[in-house]
Amino acid sequence: MANPVPGVDPQVQQLCESFRRDYRAVQAEIAKAIVGHEEIVDGVLTCLFVGGHALLEGVPGLGKTALIRALAEALHLKFSRIQFTPDLMPADVIGTNVIMEHDGRREFTFMPGPIFAQIILADEINRATPKTQSALLEAMQERQVTAGGEVRKLEQPFFVMATQNPLEQEGTYPLPEAQLDRFFYKLLVKYSSREELKKILDLTTTSYKPQIQPVLDGPRIIAHQQLVKRVVIAPHVQDYAIRLTLATHPQGPYAVPMVNQFLRVGASPRAAQAITLGAKVRALLDGRFHVSFQDIKECVIPAMRHRVILNFEAEAEGITTDMVLEKVIAETPTTIESELAAGKV
Repeated sequence: MANPVPGVDPQVQQLCESFRRDYRAVQAEIAKAIVGHEEIVDGVLTCLFVGGHALLEGVPGLGKTALIRALAEALHLKFSRIQFTPDLMPADVIGTNVIMEHDGRREFTFMPGPIFAQIILADEINRATPKTQSALLEAMQERQVTAGGEVRKLEQPFFVMATQNPLEQEGTYPLPEAQLDRFFYKLLVKYSSREELKKILDLTTTSYKPQIQPVLDGPRIIAHQQLVKRVVIAPHVQDYAIRLTLATHPQGPYAVPMVNQFLRVGASPRAAQAITLGAKVRALLDGRFHVSFQDIKECVIPAMRHRVILNFEAEAEGITTDMVLEKVIAETPTTIESELAAGKV
């Protein structure tokens, strides 16, 4: 058992240890099938344990789908995959009413679609039309769907992991801003290194088959989600997350020069919520029951990169959202005293 954390109830301390143990166990199972991508795995698990959804972006063939499948195998949850294509219709996602013969009578029976699972892989989501993409909106935010005029609750926990190709790829439709905002994190899947590529070849061009064992069930995931919300965040640390969010608002009082020059739209309040909850997960993994400034900093880019919009000048000059957000982190003081010294307030 780990050393007691000062000021933390022993029972809560045990819950924290259970959280870390389960988190590492799922990580270990995923590592049986996935080489590298530690940051992506960490981001996806953070989304799972805060009750959010994850958006993974990368060119085809980098292992996005394989990673999500590995996670699904490591969890005792109902899994469903939806392959998004231009001809996919909303009813193909949600389900539809069909006429069935019953006791000599014909009546409508609802046939649930693949959205009625607990862990959803929305593969290549930006290959589908906006109408079909929007079919996920209510499910992601409200944990329910409306079909045939009836509201149907989705089983908890409910976790959507979507993959998309970069918008430069042919045949893609950009996700609506409202839907992007509903993803807790946007994670960029990058190319593997030389060493990682060698390991991938060793695993995939031989008879090796990973034996992934389910190590976590729904009730324990829900319990961990509740624990994350109990992690303490001091007012001055919370204020730092707030000021980081406000610093992305062009022409606002906290905006840094690069924001004023290159951003058209700043982050929504959901960004501050995502930063705070993500930071609470970081604190638990570090053996603390309180959030630090560093926890906040580590969550800014994945929580905000899909919630800010570049202007034309940024696109013309090759500026990315990550570049702007790195500047926001670098130029936003951690404490209000630092801002007073800088003359910002």
